Amino acid sequence: MYTGKTEQPCCLCDDPEIHTRIDLFPRAVQLLKHSDPIAWRDIVGEVSIYFCEDDWETVRDLVLETGMSPLPRCNVARASFDLREDFEALLNETREEPDQRPVEHEFRDRSEAALSAPDEAEERELVQARVVTWALADLDGEA
Repeated sequence: MYTGKTEQPCCLCDDPEIHTRIDLFPRAVQLLKHSDPIAWRDIVGEVSIYFCEDDWETVRDLVLETGMSPLPRCNVARASFDLREDFEALLNETREEPDQRPVEHEFRDRSEAALSAPDEAEERELVQARVVTWALADLDGEA
């Protein structure tokens, strides 16, 4: 079974014609719709969510003009991510939880850089930076 990352349809409407992708840190999966069964600690690297052209316009306006996160409306079944291999079941031993902090620090740093120089960042980078910043604040209890 392949558990690797693949391009998915729009996480809002399931349209297979993708226009834009934003990337998130693994813990942000908890904020996506229907995320309860996902073991976010087993995600390796980043999580990508995709938007069709129409939904991207809505998401862009929602984030940049209204100041709201689209994550609660995004279906986790349409997110793309890599899962670590499950050797625990084969070897009957428990492995340590992966340390997700370096990935989160990288996302935090990139977001801060984009938000500190908005004129130099692309629109997609600004949307991603705001969504990442809000997700970190929500998950860390700063909201």
